[in-house]
Amino acid sequence: MLNRRHLRIKALQNIFAWHMTDKRDLTSSKKALMHSIDNVYEMYIWMLSLLVEVTEYTDIDATERANKHLPTAEDLNPNLKLLNNKFAVTLKNNPDFIAAVNKYKINWMSDPEFVKAIFNSLKVTPEYAAYLADEVNDLEESKTIIKYIFRKIILKSHNIIQAFEDKFINWTVDKEVMQGMVAKTIKNFTSEDAFANKLTPISQDWDEDKKFVEDLFAYTLKNDKDYQAFIAERTKNWESERIALMDTILMKMAICELLNFPSIPVKVTINEYLDLSKDYSTPKSNSFINGILDKIMGDLKRTNSIKKIGRGLIEE
Repeated sequence: MLNRRHLRIKALQNIFAWHMTDKRDLTSSKKALMHSIDNVYEMYIWMLSLLVEVTEYTDIDATERANKHLPTAEDLNPNLKLLNNKFAVTLKNNPDFIAAVNKYKINWMSDPEFVKAIFNSLKVTPEYAAYLADEVNDLEESKTIIKYIFRKIILKSHNIIQAFEDKFINWTVDKEVMQGMVAKTIKNFTSEDAFANKLTPISQDWDEDKKFVEDLFAYTLKNDKDYQAFIAERTKNWESERIALMDTILMKMAICELLNFPSIPVKVTINEYLDLSKDYSTPKSNSFINGILDKIMGDLKRTNSIKKIGRGLIEE
């Protein structure tokens, strides 16, 4: 699931995109922000669908083997246990999954070579042989081979990774969230009743998180000139062109949180943006941003501009 750090990253990416274009429209930009978040969920559904398709390829493989010129006894009587994998069967009959597959128009079999390659890699492994040999076929046992396919076959496949990278521009940033969502789904599917299980939500509390990321994005852009003035006042000895755009955006977002999000502790805000600077800006940005924000925060406190509410926050 998306956490607040990832939502901040989404806002950061879209604010950066805003500054890199001449066509600036807040409504369109907010839609782009929400689309980039929805892409994470779409990626998750594509991955779940791929797992289902691999299990169903068992049937195609069995037909091809039976139609060989000289089929063996094993070719004529293949083990179809994976086709009836309890987790995959429960998932593909889950109404929320069906709705999501239809929404995103997911169809891996438009290029069956992807699924075929995964199945062919799987069927020569000792793990698959052990799965077929095990007579147990309950829901919990079925998850073991699904986790193996996901972690050791799909996520190790260069072609599959390339396919996701081509489809999802933020794959490198979002893949860990997607992996966590898939793992959580496998764990949380505990009933063979397809209607009793729930897919992993995009966040723990989407109503609250949606408001957070939309407000962070909108307030940062709407108050851009004011926040720029805060920064300019504390960087008089710096030529403006020497300050990286990413550093400026990170500081503006931090100022936005300090002034507009009374339930977020000051220390949390500062630490979050210093942490993001390590991944998204220059090696020297962390100490530079820390120094400027420390000065700005001191001034805001002296003017009583930072308002925090809730236990443990008032003295921040």
